Amino acid sequence: MFFLLSKTLGIILLPTNLLVGLGLAGALLLATRFASAGRRLMVAATVWLALCAWSPLGKLLLYPLEARFPPWDAANGAPDGIIVLGGPIDADLSLAHGRPVVGAAGDRIVAAAVLAHRYPNARVVYSGGSANLVFNDAREADYAAELFEGLGIAKARLLIERRARNTLENAELAKALAAPKPGERWLLVTSAFHMPRSVGLFRNAGFDVEAYPVDWRLGARADLLTFSTVAADGLVRSDLAVREWMGLMAYRTTGKIDDLLPGPAPKAKQLSQR
Repeated sequence: MFFLLSKTLGIILLPTNLLVGLGLAGALLLATRFASAGRRLMVAATVWLALCAWSPLGKLLLYPLEARFPPWDAANGAPDGIIVLGGPIDADLSLAHGRPVVGAAGDRIVAAAVLAHRYPNARVVYSGGSANLVFNDAREADYAAELFEGLGIAKARLLIERRARNTLENAELAKALAAPKPGERWLLVTSAFHMPRSVGLFRNAGFDVEAYPVDWRLGARADLLTFSTVAADGLVRSDLAVREWMGLMAYRTTGKIDDLLPGPAPKAKQLSQR
């Protein structure tokens, strides 16, 4: 049920979909006795769409997510494993073209490959199935091994998880596949804006990981109040931020994470786990 709601209601409530839908509803009302309400609805939808597109709104919503975890500190030594969350590979396009097609979050794969070369004894787990509401044969993980091998990572080091449909299942299935031992250190590689929700779910699954955020969508804090010159950029940021905050609220409400905005573990807890 949770997956079904995330792929229906969650998509409907994204700013771009919601506001365009409200604008169209307003246009339809113009032909009825509710024309006045329709005009107001169209104006409101247009104004909010413009705010999402050009104002700093999306940046302000994304910033607390991206800034929640600092860059990973390599001073404590080599990790035992690296977990990469699905999202970079467009499984449907990959299936259609018979080769991996990497999308906007490709930094996850690049960063994981760099880490794997830097730490040659670390295992690499890729977790990503199909996020489609209607099942098909397209699975991200089926193309991940080909990408990593092409980037020079030996097949023997790869653990491929192909069933996860969302971040909750990423955490549960990655833990089962990696089977982490007490005292082991595992890095979690995912987009910076996605890290709070991911870490919270991994903690809830009993898998203590160290955040390795990548794929930032914002620059310095001084850029937060600047306006977007390309509407599509602002809309993408607004959709990403709202989707992430909705996910955090849903997981917190259902008890799947302990905090609304999970952050770094206290130093004392980190040391006690090693």
